[in-house]
Amino acid sequence: MKNWHKWLGYISLIIIAATMLYPFIAMINLSFIPNGEIFNQDGSKLFYSPLTVENYSSIFEKIPLWKYFINSLFVALVTTFGQVLISAFAGYAFARLKFRFRDCLFLIVLITMLAPPQVNIIPLFFLMRQLHWINTYQALIVPGLFGGFGIFLMRQYFLGMPKDLEESAKIDGCNILQTFCKIALPLAIPAVATLAIFTFVSSWNSFMWPLIVTNTESMRTLPVGLAIFKGSFREITLWGDLLACSVICTLPVIGIFLLGKKYFINDILQGGVKE
Repeated sequence: MKNWHKWLGYISLIIIAATMLYPFIAMINLSFIPNGEIFNQDGSKLFYSPLTVENYSSIFEKIPLWKYFINSLFVALVTTFGQVLISAFAGYAFARLKFRFRDCLFLIVLITMLAPPQVNIIPLFFLMRQLHWINTYQALIVPGLFGGFGIFLMRQYFLGMPKDLEESAKIDGCNILQTFCKIALPLAIPAVATLAIFTFVSSWNSFMWPLIVTNTESMRTLPVGLAIFKGSFREITLWGDLLACSVICTLPVIGIFLLGKKYFINDILQGGVKE
């Protein structure tokens, strides 16, 4: 068999993909099983029965899940849009513009990436309190608009772009802002999509910060609401309800990745090609 190593690679990838996908598929399957039947299932089976939508209908009656979902979606979308926009402008400025203390400012941006996010929680909380932003959307969104990783990613991408197109735009009469909007930003769509995916997932899964700055049910995000819902159990844990909530939590993340995977994968492939 001439191509045995290729087939061995395919088989290995299939096995790895199956081991990663099966827990997720099992979670979806068990979310449709009644609470009292989950631990009575035969572990040798790939799919379990009987199926019911009772878990999904009951969680909307027990907790304001739609409110949590809308809060999380709104915060994640606004944070993603804001960070991508700010990072793109800042990254282009660091890559193409010449101004005083440019390298020093960029070094400060890099240093912020070295500090764990937990270090900033207490100063940020005091700042939010001074601004009277506790339990508001501003407290959930504004701290996430600025990130050193996004600026670094966009700067590196803009540095790798040829300058000929920008010089041609300058000859045609475009100013810096027009060159950025019409030339640089459209060419940086793969980097923008990559940053958007990472930012959305990070904001959507954020737990500690929303837990600290929100104190009413109407402002809770989905991870916080789900944790409080689980903490409300006393004697019996409703695993079916928790699994149904978990499935709902993962759907937007999967959706945003499917929307941006084309550009995300292209960006990875471009980074591995040498001219």
